[in-house]
Amino acid sequence: MVRLVKAKKSLGQNFLIDQNIINKISDSIKADYQDLIIEIGPGQGALTKKLKLKNSFLICYEVDLDLQEFLLPLEDSKTKIIWQDILTSNIEEDVKDIPYENLYIVGNLPYYITTPIIKHLINLKLNIKEMIFMVQDEVADRFIALPKNKEYGSMTLFLKYYFNVEKLFKVSKNCFNPIPKVESAIIKMTKRDKLPVVNKENYFKIINDSFRMKRKTLKNNLKDYDFLKIKEVLEKYGLDENVRAEEIDEEVFIEIVNNLHFGK
Repeated sequence: MVRLVKAKKSLGQNFLIDQNIINKISDSIKADYQDLIIEIGPGQGALTKKLKLKNSFLICYEVDLDLQEFLLPLEDSKTKIIWQDILTSNIEEDVKDIPYENLYIVGNLPYYITTPIIKHLINLKLNIKEMIFMVQDEVADRFIALPKNKEYGSMTLFLKYYFNVEKLFKVSKNCFNPIPKVESAIIKMTKRDKLPVVNKENYFKIINDSFRMKRKTLKNNLKDYDFLKIKEVLEKYGLDENVRAEEIDEEVFIEIVNNLHFGK
């Protein structure tokens, strides 16, 4: 039986121990020998061992040196363990000499820094095909939310700009050691074939401003913009000027940005 080290609360550690879930996560990654997989927080290597069977290039980022006895034996010509925080690692440098075709990123993310890690990865100059993450279940719901749902917000639209996001399956808290206080879920983020035709910086600014005060109307949140131009788009889609941001889908926000004039 595999010995479990004591999880560290400071690192948000909860080790996945359910083999069925581990297999399902591995099966959701369609990488082969020509591809590269980056695993964030491999822990004791339960998922890492399954990923190695794909014969892909594999880089694992782990900060807990107490896990060396589990992870170092897994290193070989195609598998490398990097003992650094994913948020401070030079990932682009780490992968530059690897002759891979597609890049997949997978991990059981520490829940307290889920969003910073995802944003960090998106901002890298890397062509990521898919990201598969274990996240808190309510966070997964926020990432995939649709308009008129209370979970729908700026982060939903931020992710949707880059990826098609889907919730693959829920994971019971009993699948971990130690048992966390919350339920989890696996999300899959697949790169969109084409990004929306809109100025990215202006789009994200409008999104953030629109959801700044969720209970206020769009008109109140965007009072510093030319609301007559915004109203033209709202009326086109049959929306009232007192609509809230949570009722507006991506298509409308994109047209709002494209209808506005932004100064340099």
